[in-house]
Amino acid sequence: MALKGARERMVRSGEVDLCVAELGPAGGERPTVVLLHGYPDTKEIWSEVAGRLAERFHVVLYDVRGHGRSTAPRPPRGGYALERLGDDFLAVTEAVSPGRPVHLVGHDWGSVQGWDFVTRPRTAVRIASFTTISGPSLDHFSHWMRRGLTRPSPRRTARVLGQAARSWYVAALHVPVVPELLWRVTPALTRSWRALLRKSEGVEPEEYPTSSLGSDGARGAWLYRDNVRSSLRIPRADARTDLPVQLVVALRDPFLSPSLYDGLEHWAPRLVRRTLPVGHAVPLTRPDQLARWVTGFVTDVEAGRTPSPTRPGSAGERFAGQLVLVTGAGGGAGRATALAFAEAGARVVCVDADGEDAAAAAEAARAAGAPNAWAEELDVADAGAVERLAERVRAERGVVDVLVHAPAGLPGSLLDAPPGAWERALGSGVGGAVHMARAFVRPMAERAQGGHVVHLAAGGAGAAGTVALSEALRTELAGRGIGVSTVRTARTGRRVPPERIAAAVLDAVLHGRSEVEAAPERPAARLLSRVRKDRSPSA
Repeated sequence: MALKGARERMVRSGEVDLCVAELGPAGGERPTVVLLHGYPDTKEIWSEVAGRLAERFHVVLYDVRGHGRSTAPRPPRGGYALERLGDDFLAVTEAVSPGRPVHLVGHDWGSVQGWDFVTRPRTAVRIASFTTISGPSLDHFSHWMRRGLTRPSPRRTARVLGQAARSWYVAALHVPVVPELLWRVTPALTRSWRALLRKSEGVEPEEYPTSSLGSDGARGAWLYRDNVRSSLRIPRADARTDLPVQLVVALRDPFLSPSLYDGLEHWAPRLVRRTLPVGHAVPLTRPDQLARWVTGFVTDVEAGRTPSPTRPGSAGERFAGQLVLVTGAGGGAGRATALAFAEAGARVVCVDADGEDAAAAAEAARAAGAPNAWAEELDVADAGAVERLAERVRAERGVVDVLVHAPAGLPGSLLDAPPGAWERALGSGVGGAVHMARAFVRPMAERAQGGHVVHLAAGGAGAAGTVALSEALRTELAGRGIGVSTVRTARTGRRVPPERIAAAVLDAVLHGRSEVEAAPERPAARLLSRVRKDRSPSA
């Protein structure tokens, strides 16, 4: 977790000295991205993300006053107010990026600070874009709570009460002296914190947290004491920003309900939403995805492109920037699935035994919203060829986030199938699924940043084998953050359009469903489709 290769210096801000680390070329050659940590963290929580971003940007991290190697204000009361934190941000940005706005990324209390910075003119002029992770604006939070209490409904009331229960620690940190004593005297604190991360987040970084955790937790309690009550009592009515904002919502955050961000477009009209099925510590659990989202967002803003707003609940919230590989992408359900992921902004690999069909699918995916989509010709029954493709994809594009295996089914009747058709169907179906899992899922597990596998089962004995394989793989991957789904496409015997199968695949991944049955086309819809086809000029 150490910031390898970082250049450190101290920057003076009022009565404190801030420890600032930099990665990547400075001097205005590249855009500057500032990563701001939360409570009770230090800048080291960004280590994995910072290293990835430094390949494209000048990356700056600093310990918030009273944390890590930065000094603490004396006396503490009033020294952690958002106004003072804004002074620190201005001092750092002037030192590392004079005359050029920075792209701010904040997590937890770093995000709380960031919201204050982008909604106040004196700090907003130093910011080009803002990515917010697991930390709402205190003003927005207060308005959200007030709406739930003054315009109550069963749903709003339940959400407010649920969030109040999640925020129990805020009241605890306002108790005088006790939090400081607990942080400073608890034995084996660092080891216990790592165990907590392992249990709650599924990660156990060797070099995180740093040895300053006790003092960071004790001093950082003043972040809450200096800011929370005043903001809840009198929230600002003008806490708006016209800057581009990227919101990353951790759907399993134990401290913050996703509903907190309902109506956020009122405060930030240029809002792009992203979602991840993870807990609170996103920089630790999903550094690859986070770095990709920040890179894409910053690149768009720097190029003068307006990042497209995303509709709450849309597939684009989840799949933008993810690497998705689809077999059988040359036609039918595989092609429709590849295009659906492309429309959601994913990076798509179109794999098919027919190279021309794969190339056509990749071209269609590029037109649908995946400009870097590419094609691969592959016989999935060839284990060696699958392994070679996996190595090439990993070297050139990274670890696959979503693997969809859409094998060609057995044409026609089982009894009437020509010689060899049955063996070929099993080879591309169950056999291909095994080869793809061994080659592509193993790196997912080793990366330990989640993922998903989807097997399409079209019916018959081959489908039974696919279902059994999915169940075995799901058992093997339990507790590793990798979902496994089976999408049945022909259980009813009625026609299932490829687009409905694709929708079922996205639904399975979005909601972590183990088994989904693609809805067959209704007879009336099928009849209408035939009538339209008969009346078409080309018929």
